[in-house]
Amino acid sequence: MPSESDVSIIVYNILGQQIIDLVSRIQSAGYHEVTFNANNLATGIYLYRIVAVAADGRSNTFIDAKKLMLMK
Repeated sequence: MPSESDVSIIVYNILGQQIIDLVSRIQSAGYHEVTFNANNLATGIYLYRIVAVAADGRSNTFIDAKKLMLMK
């Protein structure tokens, strides 16, 4: 991230139901990693959405959604 941001990463099932909230906090500028423990989830397709809103209010907001396939 180029600047300090309020970050949210949420995983949804294919029906659009929220499964887990991985991140929901202010993150400092730089690179970050998140560990996703999917042991309690079934094999299938899931969606995740990342929202990062700059804390300074002047920078752009980043929003992206991606599909992931979980195979056990």
